[in-house]
Parts: sequence; C-alpha cells; structure tokens
Amino acid sequence: MRLFSYRSGPLGEEVVQGTLDRDGRVVVDGIATDPAELTPAAAVARPGKIVCVGLNYQDHVAEGGRPGPDRPLLFSKFANTVIAEGEPIVRPEGTHALDLEVELGVVIAKQARRVAVEEAMAHVAGYVVVNDVSARDWQGIPAALGEGEKGDGQWLRAKGSDTFLPMGPVFVTADEIDPAGGLRLRSWRITSDGEEHQMQDGSTADMILDVPSLIAFISAAITLEAGDVIATGTPSGVGVFRDPPVFLEPGDRVRCDVEGIGSIENPIIDWADVN
Repeated sequence: MRLFSYRSGPLGEEVVQGTLDRDGRVVVDGIATDPAELTPAAAVARPGKIVCVGLNYQDHVAEGGRPGPDRPLLFSKFANTVIAEGEPIVRPEGTHALDLEVELGVVIAKQARRVAVEEAMAHVAGYVVVNDVSARDWQGIPAALGEGEKGDGQWLRAKGSDTFLPMGPVFVTADEIDPAGGLRLRSWRITSDGEEHQMQDGSTADMILDVPSLIAFISAAITLEAGDVIATGTPSGVGVFRDPPVFLEPGDRVRCDVEGIGSIENPIIDWADVN
C-alpha cells in the first residue's frame, strides 16, 4: 500500500492520509485527487524518536577517506527537524557549509526491544524518503572548516537544527518494496538559475548493515516504538567531499528521491529571511 499525507482544514491544521492509486491519484472516501492540488505533509509528522545511522554505505565511507566503523554509528534528530515537501530548509546563523544526504527512512510498526535480526522485519511498518541535512562545519569535517574554525565535537547542532529532516509525503508499506533488493537513491542541488546538478546516485543494496541488522543493534539498547523513524545512511556524492566542496546556498533547491517511494524537494533560505 502507498499512502499520501496532506494538509486539510481552513488553516491546514489537519493531516489526512489518502491511498495512492495506480494513476498516482490520492483517494479518500472514493474521491480521487491529483496530488499537485494538495498541500503535502510529512508522512510521519511527529516521530517520537528519529535514530540516524552514519557511515552505512561503503562508498560514502571511502569518499571521506575514513575507516569504516566497527559497529553502527548512531546519532539522533528531534521532531523539530521534520518538514514537508516545499517547506524551506533554514540555514542557521553561524554555519556556511550546509549539505544534503538522501536516505531511506524506516518507520517502526510496533515496539521493538532486544529484537533478533530474524524477527526484525516484523517490526517494520514501511518506508519514507528523508533528507539528512547537515551543517558540515559544525560537524567538524575538515573540508568545511575555514582557518581557525573547529567543529562542535559532536553532531547534535550539525544534524538536529530546525528543518534539518525534510520527509516526503509518501509512506510505502513494507510488503511493497525490499531495500535488500536494491532501491536507487538520488539527490540533486537545483541552483537559482534552475539548473539541476545531480549529487548522489546509489543503491540500498550497498548498505553495510541492512535494515534488520540495524533494528537488532538499535533495539538492544534503545526501545523503538510505533512511529519512530530510522534514517539508514546515505551513499556517496555529498557536497563536502567534492573537489572543491559544494554547499547549499540560499536560493537553491534540493531534491531527494528513493526508488519505489518518491521524492522530497525543498528550497534553501537563510535564517535572516525567517520572520
């Protein structure tokens, strides 16, 4: 099943989910609507927990010139990071090195606590597209640091600032797609002149640890609840490791796409332009 979340009500205060039919229309109570006529909402508007996985694609590890981790590298984001299609990603005051990361998001169906790998998929409700927006200078990556600058020493601000997790409106149930079979992940930076610059082009088949292994590892220490989201890592092609580095600027747009689910596109604005 494929569900599309959108805003309804006089002020857009209500989030409604409709079923996507074979023609890509959103069906609610038997009435089909073109999604272009709707205001998208994030597929999971207020996750209780967002657990993210760093360095989970071998090509991404290699592009940064770092050794791969000997166990999953976990960090978190909060619900304040989640925005919907079309809503602006805000570059906070003090950072000059905003970057993108297309990722497969896993939505948890039911409580997972000390779950075995063999049982892990029973706890997966489905999948969404997410963009793990990152402030690379705050993250402390050398290519993003100017003279005399240093990172925060941890990733909370670099990864958890407001608007730093755009999430697509489409939720696809676990029986519809199989990440182990290889889903294509792509991202683009769209500059103010409208030109599209492809950044990433990878496959979930290249994940170092697959979805069941991640759920087993995380749930051994962190109880996952229904509606929690796991961002499973990103492939190579991010801006910070290009030569020269490429960062997102106000006026740009960024689009992330996961095969079998859909895409999420958002503009970049500066903090000074927020009312």
